[in-house]
Amino acid sequence: MTIRQAKRDDVPFIVEMLANDDLGKLREDYQEPLPEKYYSAFENIDNDPNQELMVMVTPENKIIGTLQLSFIQYLTYQGGIRAQIEAVRVHEDYRGEGIGKRLFLWAIERSKEKGAHVVQLTTDKKRPDALKFYKALGFRDSHEGMKLHIQ
Repeated sequence: MTIRQAKRDDVPFIVEMLANDDLGKLREDYQEPLPEKYYSAFENIDNDPNQELMVMVTPENKIIGTLQLSFIQYLTYQGGIRAQIEAVRVHEDYRGEGIGKRLFLWAIERSKEKGAHVVQLTTDKKRPDALKFYKALGFRDSHEGMKLHIQ
């Protein structure tokens, strides 16, 4: 299995995975044809050098996992870079096979290559299994996160 940068043709498969869990189905609009807003978002991500939308594919080129890695430049930490991991999903047929771990290990190594001093993520409190998974990878809940949904 390989990890590569996502292509426009991958967008429906990515959105299908994003929508295929209890929380994702409440916030995504997966349908065929896929709404244009997803392709517009993909173009913005793809054209931003600080964004990397990745997919894991089988040798048969089936997409079985995805994540987005964002690099955020700060003035703090002496002008450091933070890597933010978002939208991690593994295809339901491949869960429990180490795909998520491989995606995260790739993202951590990529963050090191880009000179990031920290890798961070957020997870919904309604995802206790995800929290255990992240802790097993070495992530610590060192900060309290807050969100304000404005739309």
